[in-house]
Amino acid sequence: MVTAALTPLRRRLVLAVVAVSLMTVVSAVSGLNVALPSLARGTGATQTELTWIVDAYTVVFAGLLLSAGAIGDRLGRKGILMVGLAVFGAAAATAAFVEEPAALIALRAVMGIGAAAIMPTTLSVITTSFPVEERPKAIGVWVGVAGSGAVLGLFGTGLLLEFFEWHSFFWLNVVLAILGLIGATLVIPPSRDAHPPRFDGLGALLSLVAVGGIVFGIIEIAATDGEEAGPIIVLAVGLAALVAFVAWEWRRPEPLLDPRLFAVRAFGAGALTLTVQFFAAFGFFFTALQYLQFVVELSPLMAAVCMLPLPVAMIPLARFAPVLAQRVGYRKVAPVGLVLIAAGFATLSLLEVDFDYAVFVVGLLLFGAGMALAGTPSTTAITTALPHEKQGVASAVNDVAREFGSALGIAVLGSVLAAVYRSGVADAASDLPADARDAVEGSVAFTQSPLVDALGPAAEPVVAAARQAFLDGTTTALLVASGVLLVTAAVTAVVGPRHVPREAHGSSTPARARHAREGAGSHGRRSSPARRS
Repeated sequence: MVTAALTPLRRRLVLAVVAVSLMTVVSAVSGLNVALPSLARGTGATQTELTWIVDAYTVVFAGLLLSAGAIGDRLGRKGILMVGLAVFGAAAATAAFVEEPAALIALRAVMGIGAAAIMPTTLSVITTSFPVEERPKAIGVWVGVAGSGAVLGLFGTGLLLEFFEWHSFFWLNVVLAILGLIGATLVIPPSRDAHPPRFDGLGALLSLVAVGGIVFGIIEIAATDGEEAGPIIVLAVGLAALVAFVAWEWRRPEPLLDPRLFAVRAFGAGALTLTVQFFAAFGFFFTALQYLQFVVELSPLMAAVCMLPLPVAMIPLARFAPVLAQRVGYRKVAPVGLVLIAAGFATLSLLEVDFDYAVFVVGLLLFGAGMALAGTPSTTAITTALPHEKQGVASAVNDVAREFGSALGIAVLGSVLAAVYRSGVADAASDLPADARDAVEGSVAFTQSPLVDALGPAAEPVVAAARQAFLDGTTTALLVASGVLLVTAAVTAVVGPRHVPREAHGSSTPARARHAREGAGSHGRRSSPARRS
């Protein structure tokens, strides 16, 4: 339901503020990736600590998204957006003065709390502020910003690092948060659920434990080579919390997230597709930007510039993809998008220590085209599967898919990278003194540290081995992602909806799930007042 009849100018301003707020959240992951080499040199962070500095944000972000969407529905979307921007900006400002990896990890987690309040609100503001006929285009802009904003964040951070140290990345976060806060205060209309359900505190806690436990376990099991029991226990706790969350939500009359919704083909396929897309995309950003700076030895700005072909392919197609999906069908468009991303990664896996930018551009163009074709229809599928008064939860599920996928991608692909790197460099570092050997095996950042000068002639073969090992880790991670993408494309082609609904359904959640089970796949028939895909 649209909360107020907004003028066309007001809607354009709302979309601009939403874009800035979304850019604030997205750039906090992508921009940090381009700053990681500078941060590693400045703080001495190991490869595992770098993974946590990135993933502490996404873990908390993903774990709190469902509850943040419900809180926005209950207390008001505008207020939650403003609180989220304020928390985010304050934590980023504090992080700009920190030098210890452990403190940065903690502050990134606080930024994740703010981001969880921001991101679901941005999409629910669109779905409650725009009329039905304008909503797909507005969502297309949202998806375009969510994807291309990552690259623009990289470019902005790279430009800052030409003149300043890694701390400037956090000041960029602060500026974007302030701009978003001012815009939200002046432009965003108030809206909330007229009849909010009772808040599901246990469900919120279980979702956070599930996401945190799974990601923590994956990262730390890889960091310890599976030789310590602690990370395995945490992973088991995370998986148990996930099972408990599903069981708890299944029984509640007013769940935080009704698991039966995933029986709606548009909802379930959209969530799966988005999760895997962002698993691949942010795993790629984490590995590739370090490759460009540590192996190819580009500056942060040039590494970011190398990524600019990505939005060139993504932004135009993101706006066209919903129309294409409605004409030829979701089952055709989304799987093709996933296959294109996999093809892009397979192309990128052909890179060598001697950089071939032509190969890199071809891979990026395939990657960007695939993200656009699969992303926008999947987002539309999720938001149109729930009634208008529950758009906060729909937006949160959309964002959980993205952020859980991002966290999992950074954890899994980052762990693959770290494991292959350690294995590949171990022999070359075996004759070094213990401290030097630990530094070499801990992070490829040693190749740009004073340690290289201290090692003298012995450094050259070790540096060469480290760069080759890091390249091997990067290409292995990309091929793992390609395999996951191809499997998901096949699944989506079979279980996805034939077509995405044009507007949000108005029936209640349990009824919608029941009708979906009864009529899924019966395209063209009406199993409820709204068409079931």
